[in-house]
Amino acid sequence: MAEGRRSGAAGGVDAVGRAVFGSREGELTSGGRGTGRFVRLLPALLIIGGLVFDALSPPNFSAVPLFVAAPLIAAPFFSRSRTVRTGIAAVVSVTVMRISDGTSTQVVPVIEMVTVLTAAALALVINGVVRRGNEQLASARVIAETAMRAVLPTPAERIGGLQVAARYEAAQADEFVGGDLYAVADTPYGVRAVVGDVRGKGLDAVEAVAVIIGAFREAAEQERSLEGVAQRLERALAREETRRYGLDAMEGFITAVLAEIPPGAATVRLVNRGHPEPILLHADGALEVLAPSVPALPLGMDLGVWPDRADEWAMPPGATLLAFTDGLSEARDANGVFYDPAARLRGRIFPGPEELLSALTDDVRLHTGGRATDDMALIAVGRPAEGQPVRRTTVKIVGRRDEDAAR
Repeated sequence: MAEGRRSGAAGGVDAVGRAVFGSREGELTSGGRGTGRFVRLLPALLIIGGLVFDALSPPNFSAVPLFVAAPLIAAPFFSRSRTVRTGIAAVVSVTVMRISDGTSTQVVPVIEMVTVLTAAALALVINGVVRRGNEQLASARVIAETAMRAVLPTPAERIGGLQVAARYEAAQADEFVGGDLYAVADTPYGVRAVVGDVRGKGLDAVEAVAVIIGAFREAAEQERSLEGVAQRLERALAREETRRYGLDAMEGFITAVLAEIPPGAATVRLVNRGHPEPILLHADGALEVLAPSVPALPLGMDLGVWPDRADEWAMPPGATLLAFTDGLSEARDANGVFYDPAARLRGRIFPGPEELLSALTDDVRLHTGGRATDDMALIAVGRPAEGQPVRRTTVKIVGRRDEDAAR
């Protein structure tokens, strides 16, 4: 009897090989590492383990639970065809074992085969439900991403004679829905920009972003002063509060920094409403953190009315203004240390805004080890120097550990 079971086990292993590994799509060992690789291998390991267990154990011990588990585990992770092959492999393995040991017509073995067949059929149902759910989730994500990209279009490389670059970096690689925002507009009063962060995430945050961006584009064209633009944003939020019967329905408050670079003047004006302080990078690698002279509350706090005050700094040719959300300044490494953009950028020189943002986002990923927990929006506006030769590109920013190793 034991010899027959061993023979059956050998035949069952061959069946598993043909059923599960018979095509390229079903090669569970290809690609992936760690947990993903183990999950892909697990159904085959369960079937092979069941065959070995059945061959080596006494007749009154059964490995049927392993054969039942194999297709059920494959269902949520595998394609439909691979789930079918896993179910077939499980059913064939049990059938071959029972035929080999001559018990295929007994009541208990028949029940075992029917149980495995039922589990394989149930696995197909589960696979179909999971696939439909994934399709609906993917559709919702595409819709949300399309809406977000419509609200935050990529600005032109040159606006009002200035070089412009913008980035939206989602915390998760497959997501593009959040409350960070940016916009740039060429107006009669110069190039105006806004970078902000809405409290919250999801589609409600996207709607709040749309309110702010729409109000900014209108106010930037019409208001003579940057302070007037900020007040228009406040009024837009107040109207939205009235429409929704409560500001909390629109995610609450918004931190923002408004910038204005007047035409023909080597200056930049800022109104900062509770937002991380922008940075001004000069052509020689020098750097300024543009802190407001008077701290101000975020937009939409509704805790009183205070006049906005714009601060002004010199922005000579070759300088670049960098504004960002707290997803950058509050990014942490494995030890909980915050990312310090001013310290990381001081002394660095970049050919233009696009190269600056590329190096900066790469450096943040190194700092966090790819474990970002918050989205971040960044915008860089550079004033090109007339007749200035192409500047050299600084060596790519590296992480602190790499710097320490280099020493």
